[in-house]
Amino acid sequence: MAQRLMGQVRAELRKRHYSLATERTYCRWIVQYIRFHELRHPRELGAKQVEAFLSYLAVQRNVAAATQNQALAALLFLYKAVLEIELPWLDDLTRAKKPARVPVVLTRREVDAVLAQLLGQNRLVGQLLYGAGLRLMECLRLRVKDVDFERREITVRSGKGGKDRRTVLPAGLIPALQRQLLQGRQLYLQDRSIQLAGVHLPFALARKYPSAGTSWTWFWLFPAATPSCDPRSGVLRRHHLDGSRFQRAMRTAVRQAGLTKPASAHTLRHSFATHLLERGQDIRTVQELLGHSDVRTTQIYTHVLNRGASGVLSPLDA
Repeated sequence: MAQRLMGQVRAELRKRHYSLATERTYCRWIVQYIRFHELRHPRELGAKQVEAFLSYLAVQRNVAAATQNQALAALLFLYKAVLEIELPWLDDLTRAKKPARVPVVLTRREVDAVLAQLLGQNRLVGQLLYGAGLRLMECLRLRVKDVDFERREITVRSGKGGKDRRTVLPAGLIPALQRQLLQGRQLYLQDRSIQLAGVHLPFALARKYPSAGTSWTWFWLFPAATPSCDPRSGVLRRHHLDGSRFQRAMRTAVRQAGLTKPASAHTLRHSFATHLLERGQDIRTVQELLGHSDVRTTQIYTHVLNRGASGVLSPLDA
């Protein structure tokens, strides 16, 4: 039962173009939900069982509010999209309230110290995260055609929420990016010499443009060193760099730089936005560069500017 149901879940997720990471996450939560209720079919379960599972996550496993909401989203998808059961009580379930958090932001000196500890491709990736405000996977999924040296622009395709946007290409990174393209070109020619399958193309582009996957313009800006099997199709092809590789390098760099802040790859994006606002950049422009749908999302960075608590003179100092 479980295997057949999970096959249906994956089919619906792929039909709706959900990412592989989301597919794996949703499937994991649905399997945990079924196991929690002793392998009973979800059709036999109702509001009490869903609430019991969510309460178990919050009380016994002590998961964060965002994690609990992620599990609820997976169950909503299961019932509405897969089982096609309209259950009004699912919409009425109370979502866990996420606490308001101020983002971790590095100073310019701290950014320099961290980037100095990164080596090779990892340093270039880190510089793009900070210099262009990219999310990690947005950076690693860049194609050759997405970098415009003449206009000094980077085009992000299918970012968060499936949106495209343009952001700034730091002029200081142009020589390093051109060297990166030369290295990638060698891997591209190597793949073509052995007639390796083309790179993965989103949605139905592989059928619409059969030769695009083997073209240089669609090749990864940060290709992996060796080919690997596509986790969905099983085809052997070259993928982009693995995000976990940079995350490990980032953790090591933060430790070697002597930072006490819990900085991650996403911290570089936070720092990009904050430093632009500190220099007087218009918040609407920063919103566009980050790809935020609502300016209120961008306004969180105004909480950590020098105009906030750190810009106030304490009466003790006075």
